[in-house]
This record gives sequence, structure tokens and C-alpha cells, in this order.
Amino acid sequence: MAKKNQKKTKSKIVSAAWKLFYEQGYEDTTIEEIIEESGTSKGSFYHYFEGKDALLGSLAYMMDEKYEELEPMLAEDADSYEILLYLNHELLTMIEESINIELLARLYSTQLTTRGEKPLLDHGRTYYRLLRKIIARGREQGELTKALSVSEMVHYYAMCERALLYEWCLRKGEYSLSEEASRKLPMMIRSLRAD
Repeated sequence: MAKKNQKKTKSKIVSAAWKLFYEQGYEDTTIEEIIEESGTSKGSFYHYFEGKDALLGSLAYMMDEKYEELEPMLAEDADSYEILLYLNHELLTMIEESINIELLARLYSTQLTTRGEKPLLDHGRTYYRLLRKIIARGREQGELTKALSVSEMVHYYAMCERALLYEWCLRKGEYSLSEEASRKLPMMIRSLRAD
């Protein structure tokens, strides 16, 4: 029970921080405002995060919460390729609507320069677990190619998704991320389909 409460507290802090970052901008949001918005304490904040910069990496876990929300809605008999497209659309729509593009760009830049933890590459995340599950099932059902291993396909899919996000950041959000992904991702991952 204590572990569940800890996850809930951390999640409240992360959600409050990203809400404020989106509304006010990263620079204009203080730790005190995050604590107030989350309804937690200063001690709780510093238990989970060294400071405001540490929250940038938490975006990966915020994305995982979206996947956890979507997972129960996935039909067991649905085509795995179509599920991948659906998950991508839902995630990128959430990012486009609730994540400040400058923060997303900052997250990507910190992942390139940090020596420590790199949340976007953490294969213990819900994101990777769910991709492995969907792709393994798709291979077993003959929907996805057997020419590549599950790990290779997960890596390729994640790389394609990051490419879409990175390009959107480079272009400063001059187009709809979810619409662009709906057009480009099917072309990018078509090779995952079984012949």
C-alpha cells in the first residue's frame, strides 16, 4: 500500500508540474507553485526530485501513464499493426495538446548530454513493456514479420516515434504532430507487417 501511495504522490507532483509548465512556461514556474498545485509537501517534492530540472525526465513517465490508461481499452483480437498506430496517435495527440514544445525539446537535449539516467531509453518503462507485448502477440498471430526479433521491432518503432517528435520540435510545432504522424508512421513501420 505504501508503494502505491508513493507512486500516487510522485504522479501528482509530475502532473502538476507539467500542467504549470504548459500554462506558465518552465522558467516562470516555481517549485513552490508545483507543491501547491499538487497538494503535496516540500519534503515530498525533494524526496522524489532534486529540483525543477529533474522533472524534465519525468515526461517519459507521464507518457507511460497515458499508455497505462489506454492499455485496458485495447481489444485482444485487434490487429497489432493497427494497435501500434492507435497508440501512437493517442500519445502524440496528448503531447501536442498538453506538453509545451520547448519542454519537449529540452527533454530531448538533456537526453543527449546527460551521463546519468536516460528515461527515454529505460526498457523497464510501461512503454517498452506494452510494445513488447503487442509486437510479440502480432508475431504469434502472423500479423507482424518474423524476419525481425521482437526487440528489433520495438527498437525500430521507438526510433520512428522519436524521429516524429524530434522533427516536430525542430520545426517548432509548425504543423499538427498527430496529423503528421497519421500520414508518416504507417510508411515508417510498414516493414513490420508480415508479408
